[in-house]
Amino acid sequence: VYACHGNHKEDSPFLSSPDSASKRNDYYDKNLALFEEELDIRPKVSSLLSRLVSYTNVTQGAKEHEEAESADASRRQMPKSPNMGTLMGVYLPCLQNIFGVILFLRLTWIVGTAGVVQSFLIVLMCCSCTMLTAISMSAIATNGVVPAGGAYFMISRSLGPEFGGAVGLCFYLGTTFAAAMYILGAIEIFLKYLIPQAAIFHPADIHAGSGAMLNNMRVYGTICLTLMAVVVFVGVKYVNKFASLFLACVIISIVSIYAGAIKSIFHPPEFPICMLGNRTLVRDLFDVCGKTVVVGNDTVPSQLWKNFCSSENSSSAHCDEYFLQNNVTEIQSIPGLASGIIKENMWGDYMDKGQILEKASLSSVDVHGSMETFGFYVSADIATSFTLLVGIFFPSATGIMAGSNRSGDLRDAQKSIPIGTILAITTTSLVYFSSVVLFGACIEGVVLRDKFGDAVSKNLVVGTLSWPSPWVIVIGSFFSTVGAGLQSLTGAPRLLQAIAKDNIIPFLRVFGHGKANGEPTWALLLTGLIAELGILIASLDMVAPILSMFFLMCYLFVNLACAVQTLLRTPNWRPRFRYYHWALSFLGMSMCLALMFISSWYYAIVAMGIAGMIYKYIEYQGAEKEWGDGIRGLSLSAARYALLRLEAGPPHTKNWRPQLLVLLKLDEDLHVKYPRMLTFASQLKAGKGLTIVGSVIQGNFLECYGETQASEQAIKNMMEIERVKGFCQVVVASKVREGIAQLIQSCGLGGMKHNTVVMGWPYGWRQSEDPRAWKSFINTVRCTTAAHLALMVPKNVSFYPSNHERFSDGYIDVWWIVHDGGMLMLLPFLLKQHKVWRKCKMRIFTVAQMDDNSIQMKKDLATFLYQLRLEAEVEVVEMHDSDISAYTYERTLMMEQRSQMLKQMRLSSAERDREVQQYSLVKCLFCTYTVADQQQNNTLVIEICYEMTNNTP
Repeated sequence: VYACHGNHKEDSPFLSSPDSASKRNDYYDKNLALFEEELDIRPKVSSLLSRLVSYTNVTQGAKEHEEAESADASRRQMPKSPNMGTLMGVYLPCLQNIFGVILFLRLTWIVGTAGVVQSFLIVLMCCSCTMLTAISMSAIATNGVVPAGGAYFMISRSLGPEFGGAVGLCFYLGTTFAAAMYILGAIEIFLKYLIPQAAIFHPADIHAGSGAMLNNMRVYGTICLTLMAVVVFVGVKYVNKFASLFLACVIISIVSIYAGAIKSIFHPPEFPICMLGNRTLVRDLFDVCGKTVVVGNDTVPSQLWKNFCSSENSSSAHCDEYFLQNNVTEIQSIPGLASGIIKENMWGDYMDKGQILEKASLSSVDVHGSMETFGFYVSADIATSFTLLVGIFFPSATGIMAGSNRSGDLRDAQKSIPIGTILAITTTSLVYFSSVVLFGACIEGVVLRDKFGDAVSKNLVVGTLSWPSPWVIVIGSFFSTVGAGLQSLTGAPRLLQAIAKDNIIPFLRVFGHGKANGEPTWALLLTGLIAELGILIASLDMVAPILSMFFLMCYLFVNLACAVQTLLRTPNWRPRFRYYHWALSFLGMSMCLALMFISSWYYAIVAMGIAGMIYKYIEYQGAEKEWGDGIRGLSLSAARYALLRLEAGPPHTKNWRPQLLVLLKLDEDLHVKYPRMLTFASQLKAGKGLTIVGSVIQGNFLECYGETQASEQAIKNMMEIERVKGFCQVVVASKVREGIAQLIQSCGLGGMKHNTVVMGWPYGWRQSEDPRAWKSFINTVRCTTAAHLALMVPKNVSFYPSNHERFSDGYIDVWWIVHDGGMLMLLPFLLKQHKVWRKCKMRIFTVAQMDDNSIQMKKDLATFLYQLRLEAEVEVVEMHDSDISAYTYERTLMMEQRSQMLKQMRLSSAERDREVQQYSLVKCLFCTYTVADQQQNNTLVIEICYEMTNNTP
């Protein structure tokens, strides 16, 4: 079309010629235009396609997405092409994050305590939960690139800022406590197995060892946390450089366990344990496992004898009774894979705190020993149960989101994330399952239940099985645990920074800032302080269930997000990963919830309470972010379902409540003229039911669209000030009364429609320049009657009390002079629900003639109010016939005056009769509410006009 306007070939941007080379820059990138005036804003087809090819599908709302849309940012930053594959980008990082301290320090103890069968069940539950979560996560991650923030971005962009902020902070707390757990694990390895001599605090005796150990853990844990925080602050690149080394330590340690298990078939390692009767002894407190030793040709008491007896002379010693009655035997701690020991380790042996480890198959004389010798036995340090072991083991199954967090660095994220994550979970699950079987088939039960290796001379239990040396496991587990702690301490501040930059939690805004290179300095400081709280707990077994709660809550909402998106079938839900289903996501969500309460029900309630408070805080602050989340789609689906249910039939009278259409008048500046109309509506509704605020702008819609938008915004602002929860609708009509008729007819949707119209009293119709201005009020009454709606007309609305006022006493008076079906009783009751009117009392007035029994009328009305369950005083006003006649005469005279006025207006007889009839209807249906304020000695009169049709409001 544009070419048809050109007179010369060089004027066309679609044709190339040498003469037009100088003008090429004027038309470059601007030829995808339908009209000539759009030529300057429409790009060239080739340019548009090149942009579409480089489309990254970054999750909406991410800062990276906003920068990518900015031309300035694109000029400042040179795009870095991602080149990481499935192995290095997803599989190995997930392995490094999943394998951790629990495998080396607690899995043998879990197997010994729960038995092979129940340990297998624990691993199955935890790994199934993470596998189902990985399936849901793969679907979400392949529906768009997940930038920094990982799980937080997945949940917030799928379920909204409220859920995203709540679960994102819970995930942050879980990651922070994970850093504390890894540090505590590293210090435990360091002080118990590497350099026990480094302990600062020493127990006063063998009975007070736990307190000194906890203090050592706190001191060394704080030092280790400080050093790690300094390393992260100096540069994350150093952490990433050593990541491969830490992963190699993990793999070498696991391979040495399998090698040791295979070797035990032919040549079990020599780690004997000493048993007194059927009780297990602490091996490093004596040298020879026997009561006597031969020195030269003499038999003398051994060190063990000296421990249990008060004298070195065996003939005159006062020994522990249990020591005297039972024999000392020595058994192998590692019988080997072919020994059949798995039969004894098949079932669990849960113990109470302080219970001595015993081997049931050994004979023993059951006598009580002295409490002074209790420290020579290996005993349980905590009470154990199946639920406790679930909470302690679950952190071993976490770390599945390491790959999705690096999606921006992957060559093909939509292919690598599902394959790498699921393969990593499969690999780790097989390692855990096989480890449970190998530990149960190779290691003696009392040694498995020995958490700290006291029976095997303070050796790491899993290290006794490894080949070629226990030091392979000790050193490897130490460095891998330190690496995992560094990774957690690196990831947690970045997660907090991502939450802070979204600005959905205002008081966290400061943690969005960092160094010049973007590293989160303030977030790292807060992470260190929170991790210190975990260090001060100083117990790996107490910290593990805490972080399990936060991780389980995060995984629960990942599954929920996938299930909601799948069930809603939103158009933007198009994940590349196809092997997901809403039933699998729902099962994963149920398993997460079940594991939370199985592992620790009180921790679960606390975690949910924290998430709930964060959710309500974000909701209270407004949560202005809009990311097209699934909760909004779920709300739309629920609203559609509810509206269709309402269409099934008319509502029952028990469910009736006034659904208001409030008609507002705007001034010349498009401001609400009577804001107290909204005040009255908010006090009457108290946020319940439907409230629609409507207004009419006189004019042409094509010309007044801007004014319509401004009017709606002004009304919404006033609704927010007056705390009116409802909807706003502004229409443009050539006449005001036509616009009001449109509002009365069209407002609402389906069964969710208004049944009551509230409009202001017509004050200035006599002074109006338009001689027919009064017809707007009359026409509204007529339209309301035709639509079978109730009509309320508050008079003197400017004197209504505000929402901040309180009536300490007073009355709401109702003059019940018509058969209204009880609506006049309902309105003051609804007003009394509001705090402004709560202390007011209600009085019902009715009119009796001379031939009526006023006493009986009062009793009947009181009985009626009792049946309605309303508390009100009843008053019967007697009117003489003369009063009624005078009232009737005055009303007739007023009607005649009105008729004469209409004649002067030269109306037709039909219009005159209709106006007279309508005016009569309105005057007859006035009632008065009177609230007397005794303190200020004045009376507030509220006149409300309402309309009833067929005795139905």
